[in-house]
Amino acid sequence: MTRIGNATKEPKVLKRRNFLKSAVALAGSGLLPRPGLAAGTARAAGFRMPEETEPHERTFMQWPVNRQVHPDLEFLALLQQTIADVANAIGEFEPVARLMDKAHEKAARKLLGGKVEIWDIATDDLWARDSGPAFVVDGKGGLALTQFNFNGWGGKQVHGHDGGIAARISERLGLQVFDNGLVGEAGGVEQDGDGTLIAHASCWVNPNRNAGSAAEVEAMLLDALGAQKMIWAPGVKGADITDYHIDALARFVRPGVVVIQMPEELDPSDPWSRSAFETHDILAKATDAKGRRLELVKLPEPVDIRVGAADFVSSYVNYYVCNGAVICAEFGDRHADAEAATILAGLYPGREIVALDIDAIGEVGGGIHCATQEQPEV
Repeated sequence: MTRIGNATKEPKVLKRRNFLKSAVALAGSGLLPRPGLAAGTARAAGFRMPEETEPHERTFMQWPVNRQVHPDLEFLALLQQTIADVANAIGEFEPVARLMDKAHEKAARKLLGGKVEIWDIATDDLWARDSGPAFVVDGKGGLALTQFNFNGWGGKQVHGHDGGIAARISERLGLQVFDNGLVGEAGGVEQDGDGTLIAHASCWVNPNRNAGSAAEVEAMLLDALGAQKMIWAPGVKGADITDYHIDALARFVRPGVVVIQMPEELDPSDPWSRSAFETHDILAKATDAKGRRLELVKLPEPVDIRVGAADFVSSYVNYYVCNGAVICAEFGDRHADAEAATILAGLYPGREIVALDIDAIGEVGGGIHCATQEQPEV
């Protein structure tokens, strides 16, 4: 079953792919002391980050409020409504914890359904995949956090509250935190839950986050996520605020299967097009931690969409898998929207495909996956 939203919006917004220049000055990391800091690394302790299709306890989402990041009140209201729509859709399938300062609760509650819980944890922006908690499990009922030390995508955006969210979640849930000093975002790496990671080096092997070599950063990622093999593609540095997160292009469906969104033809003048084809070719030749060749499934590139801005993110790949459903985007290209929903239904049998108009999130440079972070069930 597929549900398609049809609302058309014309948001006004500062572009995330223009680096949010009004918000470059840092407000400090916001990181809090971590009394539950675990010894060693997640991998050494037998923990791993599970694949997204494994059962969830809940979904975490963040409420965007920072006026330095979102100075246009009209657009901020539209963005909050859109992010509330996503939370309400997920809430039909699993619990949602919406993080926000309690000062915003009364206004937010008018937009959020009764199945969405509000936690009093202050936020700046909506990108829970990057600044929210990243969970690891040990397969024996153990649950912990791995700390990515979010620094505003290499110092490009204020994050006084967002930089402290993972620590606050660990305190509220009473969880240990593994922290090997790695700096980055969970949206910048994909894991199959079976020992393999894929990522663009542009957002990890980058002095705005980590000073080490590719080999050193790789070792830290494998330790942080409990994996055994890293598959790197170059990516694109400096063209968007994330330095090209992999979750806008390619995602693990399950071990051995990757879905990737590809334009029909290579455009040599477009760095995003060149990178997509480069990443595709690398993955097509790669094997995973268990020696399997990766099967690549292509999603279409939407063309006839509602928002025509060059920096609008129109990624079908940036969907979210929750208990019983896949929450994905539709962009107004009726043919491509339908094709993407059909492909996702085939990749995730038994899950409802719920397609939403998320244009406001695409306007600020992300998608549904960027706005969510799952807590695995243990």
